Amino acid sequence: MLAPGAGRFVGPSGAVALLLGLLAAARVLPASPLVVGLFLAAVALAAFFAAFFRDPERVPAGGIVSAADGRVRAVEVDGDRLRISVFMNVTNVHVNRFPLDATVAEVSPGGAGHRPAYRPDADRNVRRSYRLETAVGEVEVVQITGILARRLIAFVRAGDARQKGQRLGMIVLGSRVDVLLPAARAEATVRVGEVVRAGTTPIARERP
Repeated sequence: MLAPGAGRFVGPSGAVALLLGLLAAARVLPASPLVVGLFLAAVALAAFFAAFFRDPERVPAGGIVSAADGRVRAVEVDGDRLRISVFMNVTNVHVNRFPLDATVAEVSPGGAGHRPAYRPDADRNVRRSYRLETAVGEVEVVQITGILARRLIAFVRAGDARQKGQRLGMIVLGSRVDVLLPAARAEATVRVGEVVRAGTTPIARERP
């Protein structure tokens, strides 16, 4: 299964590969090294985009789950909120998911610049924030761009209600996703360096 919007990336490169293959088979184009090279490049590009935009089905785990695939880069208390930050590389699934059942209160853009997502000052990068109303209070999921990741895609808007593990949005070409939880209501169950999967890896639990 491919993520919404994948067609605009997979389609053109796949169409070029198909066209070159058909023209070469019909001998309209010679099977020259240039034509073969262009064909293989188009096939490789289409395969890359198909892999990048993969969107496997996930079965949610218990607790509060990760919003992104990747590696945990930070677990810290930021004021009255617990921040769990996940760095996504280009090989990860890039569809982001709801960490728990929620109603979307607000979706808002912000930030400026495209610093490396692993740097602390990447907090100021171009980003999109999803403010969620949940059973543990207000939760925020923040998609943060990086050097390569310049496109943030939202699958929801204010007023939408979704269950844990359902699709929230996507970041094109890697970067970072932060989940901010009320520190008085939630405690982390992951550590820096752990690998997590969106929708299936518990990252926090509600305090008793």
